[in-house]
Amino acid sequence: MSDTILRAGVIGLGAMGAHHARVYAEMPGVELVAVCDADGARVAQGAGERGIRGYSDARAMLDGERLDLVSIAVPTRAHLDVALDAIARGVALLIEKPLAATLDEGARLRAAAAAAGVPMTVGHIERFNPAVLAMKARVQAGELGRVLQVHARRVGPFPRRVRDVGVVLDLAPHDIDLMRFITGSEVTRVQAETEQRINTDHEDMLSGLLRFANGVVGVLDVNWLTPTKIRELAVLGSRGMFIVDELARELTFFENDFHARDQQGDWAAHHLKGVSEGRRTSIVIDKREPLRAELEAFARTVADGAPPAVTADDALAAMAVAEALVRAAETHAAIELVQPAPA
Repeated sequence: MSDTILRAGVIGLGAMGAHHARVYAEMPGVELVAVCDADGARVAQGAGERGIRGYSDARAMLDGERLDLVSIAVPTRAHLDVALDAIARGVALLIEKPLAATLDEGARLRAAAAAAGVPMTVGHIERFNPAVLAMKARVQAGELGRVLQVHARRVGPFPRRVRDVGVVLDLAPHDIDLMRFITGSEVTRVQAETEQRINTDHEDMLSGLLRFANGVVGVLDVNWLTPTKIRELAVLGSRGMFIVDELARELTFFENDFHARDQQGDWAAHHLKGVSEGRRTSIVIDKREPLRAELEAFARTVADGAPPAVTADDALAAMAVAEALVRAAETHAAIELVQPAPA
């Protein structure tokens, strides 16, 4: 990255935006100069503790500051307006996922950023999880053999901060994006069941099934109903299974005992011997904070013109699958998917 100090701002100081502010304030080569939130108490805390300027209006901050980059962590329904304001002022932007409330709005943002030549990336933070990156490298190296299935569990208690979208658009894009990232393939068909159990206007539980173009099957278990927070990704292959605990940033490999014993593929003969488990190996991971890695990658894009690690096309592909899952649940039918065309 160049020696230029980048001037950063954060719009939205909820759970995620507050962490963006914290990391920017700690990053070499970046100066956090302003924060914005409609909640005055959050602004007072976020700006006061760092001696920086605080705003209650995003447009006023964008007009009043000379910013090189900004993180947008406002509620999803507000992404379009705030992001368009940043683009109009030539400020590079990271938008917390999902990119927008609808595919049409996301496509508008992609087109606006491209037309203005403004760098834009989307906060699919799990791509920067060191355990996920280690697993992807091992899968690409062939350690699992043929990949058969990817199974994601993203469950936990209801977050009272979320009111404008359901659990499919709020949480599932993380895992849809990770599945695309790990498999290197696109979703061609989805099936889904959803439930609405909490007193909100949207679904709070998803059981989804994805079919990828390369034959891999994806399974999604996503909800706001589980009393404990679980973030787990399992990739099953012909030689075994990797499991990532995304919260602990831990990676475990379970060897396929059949593969270990019989390289010739005599599956039936093996099962006559009874059931046994293969070896379990815990893989050492450098447990670097994913958000810091994400924001450093964003800063490199702004400073050096490096391609964004997560593009608008990536974000729109995940959103397209999420919207198809909602339609599949509503219609009780499998939905064939056509991905949005690249910009």
